[in-house]
Amino acid sequence: MIIPKIEKLLATGSLITVSEVADGAEALSLADIARARFRAGADVPALAVFMARDGQRMQAVEAGLGFFAPEIEVLSLPAWDCQPYDRASPNAPILARRMTTLSRLVRSRGGERPRVVVTTVNALLQRLPPISWVTTESLSAAPGNAVDIPDLARWLEINGFSRTGTVRDVGEYAVRGGIVDLYPPGPTGPIRLDFFGDTLENIKGFDPETQRSTHSVRSLDLVPMTEFQLTTESIKRFRQSYVTHFGAPQRGDALYEAISEGRRFPGMEHWLPLFHPSVNTLMDYTPGAVFVLDAQAESAVAERLKQIADYHEARQTALVSGAAGGVIYKPLATNALYLSSEEWSHSRDAKTTLMLTPFAMPEGGNRWVVPAGAKAGHNFAAERADERANVFDAVVAHVRERQKAGKRTIIASFTEGARQRTAGVLEDHGLKATKPVRSLREAMEIASHETALAIVALE
Repeated sequence: MIIPKIEKLLATGSLITVSEVADGAEALSLADIARARFRAGADVPALAVFMARDGQRMQAVEAGLGFFAPEIEVLSLPAWDCQPYDRASPNAPILARRMTTLSRLVRSRGGERPRVVVTTVNALLQRLPPISWVTTESLSAAPGNAVDIPDLARWLEINGFSRTGTVRDVGEYAVRGGIVDLYPPGPTGPIRLDFFGDTLENIKGFDPETQRSTHSVRSLDLVPMTEFQLTTESIKRFRQSYVTHFGAPQRGDALYEAISEGRRFPGMEHWLPLFHPSVNTLMDYTPGAVFVLDAQAESAVAERLKQIADYHEARQTALVSGAAGGVIYKPLATNALYLSSEEWSHSRDAKTTLMLTPFAMPEGGNRWVVPAGAKAGHNFAAERADERANVFDAVVAHVRERQKAGKRTIIASFTEGARQRTAGVLEDHGLKATKPVRSLREAMEIASHETALAIVALE
């Protein structure tokens, strides 16, 4: 554990600042927090939610958790890859990842191991489909079950899957007699359902390139590829809600006309609340969770809320002035699809919330401050800029200096090939590494000796 006293502080329900979290050490700190939450016992949800300030940071922390804490279950909730009030829909793989995570949260509360949800400011500020809908709109089957192929095809259609001749990408399905190929979201990969009549005989994975079956799959668990369905009920609800929000539809309103006819329309996701009787937030999906805020996340929240307001104002102005060139776009109110500043503040303060910062900070006010003690390492920028200096000689000198001070030394390379090259170059400069290591745990054990040097590959 790099964060002392964290278990006691998590029980306070207070705002906690975790200081001295150097850039790149977020995953280590988050792993400590998740483990501490897990040790609290069965009465406390073993769940932590990390809110990154952007998608790049989310991916980095997700990868870091996989390296530093492979025992932790990591669920990711990315934001839509489009602007607020856009005319474009989010990409299908992103919607699939979101629905996979939401389904996992409502169908399994965890408890067997620590669990972390990694998300972004943009994703957390956006409202989500209702928990009740996500709970019921899933499909499970196993060999021996009776499954009607036409019913299965209808379920796939209304839940965002696209019918094609050959399945190659996520979200596609194909029906060929008694065989159904489909590519669901998640780690399962493409699967092939083999039927005898209405009986599902077997489920196998297959290679989308060769189309050959590769391995058997024990069961099938599908989640929707979209955050709402185009059914008779949802279309009726959309029409009624649309009139309630905007009044009688105008002739030429392409969105209203397409949805009324049961056709999907580009960007229709930006009217998500009109398809459901209610909407929820990520906080509703994660009751009792500890929230961990990335450095500068609060600034990112303010910037995002301003961006949402600006885009809404632009759409509203274009609608009133007719500047959209005859294209009708009626934006929902900002608080219909997104959290307000007041809602965000209330949700943050109502939970045990930890805020990460790379800086050292004194305690004060109603906030606890606990140092993680992670500091940025030497980056050799000065040596790189000096034409007379040899970077590798500087690395060797630095390592030996740290070893004399009793510090453990680990050099990380991106790949196994890079690790081998680094070890060879350092040996040429007089610093011999230990035997090759392939895990952080092994590297830590080797580096515990003052005279040892461990070089590990991150891949």
